[in-house]
Amino acid sequence: MKSDTIKIKDNTEIQNIIISKIRDFINLKNLEPGDKLPSQRVLSEKFNVSRHHIKEAIDKLEFYELLTTIPQAGTFVANIGQIALNGIIEDIVTLEEQDFKSLVETRLMLEAKTVYLAAERRTDEDLVNIENALNAYKVKHLSKEVAIQEDLLFHLAIAKACGNSTLNALMLQITPKIITEFEKTRVCHEDDFIKEVKNHEAIFQAIKDQDTKKAQRAMEVHFERLVKFSEKY
Repeated sequence: MKSDTIKIKDNTEIQNIIISKIRDFINLKNLEPGDKLPSQRVLSEKFNVSRHHIKEAIDKLEFYELLTTIPQAGTFVANIGQIALNGIIEDIVTLEEQDFKSLVETRLMLEAKTVYLAAERRTDEDLVNIENALNAYKVKHLSKEVAIQEDLLFHLAIAKACGNSTLNALMLQITPKIITEFEKTRVCHEDDFIKEVKNHEAIFQAIKDQDTKKAQRAMEVHFERLVKFSEKY
């Protein structure tokens, strides 16, 4: 048995150990931007873990743009210096698991900005997309069905309309996580259905009127319930 066998059960911890080993390998071999890493098969044998775990670790490093995989060519060190790479990886492996309240706070900050920009920049096509998402949400909600997925699409349509690809990407990343957690415990009463629909309509109308401040305030009002919920989570 190899001395560096990983015996940790927690998947996140496995990922972090493999990421650290990849960092150590890059440092040991003095790999520079554009240099190629060994194949996933070779790394799995070297670290004595499954290729699945290697792939997950590489995917995570690609997410942070530290590695780049080119189909049929391999995985390469991204265009970043070794000092910066080591520092970022250290932050990655010590990053605490995101808690629900932190996700909600982050989403509110993002949504306040995306709705402001959407009201300022939206096109006629954006407005149609947001309205279609709103109507789908209203149909589901007014029939007293859970409309979490429709709610997600409404907010993502606003994010797309903001005209900022980075904000849009961040919304795509964190919103599904919040929806998943909220769905576990969310209970709506009849008054909630009516209030939720009115909140969404107010957001849409402000975007339609291109009233940035009103749009931002409407989004904040809409999030009051979720913020209170997260404080008890």
